[in-house]
Amino acid sequence: MGIAYLNMPGFMRAMFIMLCAMMILPELTHAKHARVTRHYKFNIKMQNFTRLCQTKSIVTVNGRFPGPRIIAREGDRIVVKVVNHVQYNVTLHWHGIRQLKSAWADGPAYITQCPIQTGQSFVYNFTVIGQRGTLWWHAHISWLRTTLYGPIVILPKRHVPYPFPQPFREVPIILGEWWKADTEAVINQAMQTGLAPNISDVHTINGLPGPVSNCAAKETFQLKVKPGKTYLLRLINAALNDEMFFSIANHTLTMVEADAVYVKPFSTKIVLITPGQTVNVLLKAKSKAPNGTFAISTRPYATGPASFDNTTATGFLEYKKTSHASNKSNTKKLPLLRAVFPKFNDTVFAMNFHNKVRSLANARFPAKVPKTVDRHFFFTVGLGISKCSKNQQCQGPNNTRVAAAVNNVTFVTPNIALLQAHFFNKSKGVYTTDFPSNPPFKFNYTGTPPSNIFVSSGTKTVVLPYNTSVELVLQDTSIIGAESHPLHLHGFNFFIVGQGNGNFDPKKDPIKFNLVDPAERNTAGVPSGGWVAVRFLADNPGVWFMHCHLEVHTSWGLKMAWIVQDGKRRNQKLPPPPSDLPKC
Repeated sequence: MGIAYLNMPGFMRAMFIMLCAMMILPELTHAKHARVTRHYKFNIKMQNFTRLCQTKSIVTVNGRFPGPRIIAREGDRIVVKVVNHVQYNVTLHWHGIRQLKSAWADGPAYITQCPIQTGQSFVYNFTVIGQRGTLWWHAHISWLRTTLYGPIVILPKRHVPYPFPQPFREVPIILGEWWKADTEAVINQAMQTGLAPNISDVHTINGLPGPVSNCAAKETFQLKVKPGKTYLLRLINAALNDEMFFSIANHTLTMVEADAVYVKPFSTKIVLITPGQTVNVLLKAKSKAPNGTFAISTRPYATGPASFDNTTATGFLEYKKTSHASNKSNTKKLPLLRAVFPKFNDTVFAMNFHNKVRSLANARFPAKVPKTVDRHFFFTVGLGISKCSKNQQCQGPNNTRVAAAVNNVTFVTPNIALLQAHFFNKSKGVYTTDFPSNPPFKFNYTGTPPSNIFVSSGTKTVVLPYNTSVELVLQDTSIIGAESHPLHLHGFNFFIVGQGNGNFDPKKDPIKFNLVDPAERNTAGVPSGGWVAVRFLADNPGVWFMHCHLEVHTSWGLKMAWIVQDGKRRNQKLPPPPSDLPKC
């Protein structure tokens, strides 16, 4: 063959090479052309919405609540121009997107960017790399994500199937909350008094509370299904302050994906989902249309000492009838079957549910768990108290306020973005790099609290060299009250290698770590009165926020930041900021 090739005329050799390339590299050729840039324009504007018989003006994207859906395929570039037409400063976060070498587009205010001011705009520009499934976007400043949120649907590359049966239809279902009051006023008042903020009035499904009052009949989410068909429900918990149970009466759900990572499928009547988390479940409709309507319900899982919104949001699952069998008078008379939930504080159910979530860990979707660890960290997360300034009238004892902390440090938000300070080597006066790797003193974390429950404060960070493998144990504390904390790490997925009740035992517990098929997530619930251990590889240069996704705890300071340094190679360095990066 080699001699025949050499004897070919030049044009024939060129044709031969081209044909070989087309035969050998069809996937690469196709992949190159399949990647597209998807453009979106988000106008941040006020819009009137009526819920619970009351109309109020809320902050929206393009006048919609919930906000518009972003749809892309794995590998696509997403460009979103955000124009701020409201009185508030705004940033948007693309929750769960890895943001590989695009930290400038991550969105948390004063961490990766200064906020977009009134009348200003900013273009978020990033590429979806190695992810497929459901994620979401939301405001990342103050409490604006109460109404500023929407789904991100990442489809597999073209002609790549799901690793589960192809659904007949896909339906985003976003769990949220509704306040009759202005939520910016709610959190501002709480920060002034030092007490807990007022709770929401009702929970919602896709922005609708369901039939919770006489005027809410039209405010109900409805899902019509065909007998025998399979539906993919893309669940998102966008609630500010509540972990949520989700269930559909008399139906079983099959969980197939969590935080845009496929999981080993398992069946469940009830899904538990923390704020920040996303879950894909398959709903197999019954083979014959039953004589009934089924409640789609969500209600909170709550473990803390504070009061919470204990309302149940309800939607309706209805089966489509054949044309001759359907008439409106019959539909109204169908009995409503309701879901049955665990107790609101069922920590055993929560632990068991989270233990069922496992990575596929196969050749096509491997679980790349760091097997060796370069840096070990032990972080306590929980509440405490802090002194208020003399010119502030806080209502805690001796002018104190409730605070939240990681390793007894409550985070102080800087007035310029950490990423800018880091990138331009101007950290002095902005942040320090002495965040403690362990609590300042040991105590019985889930037992009797220490006598001194005051927290310290500062803008402290941890610096990690590029490609450092990290093991982080997050330990809940019982100071003021044990409570589940959904911790979200920006810029990375991590593997949940272990969890347990009580205090973490550094000798006994690591032996039981799952390094084979642990869940890979971006948000993990630290168990109430327990601990969770995660591992991740610091392969993404930038400044990355980590915080509790209960917004009240974030407001109180339960947050910190990791700085990942550039690597030595060109493709391991963070590019300079875009020219339109907002200024403080």
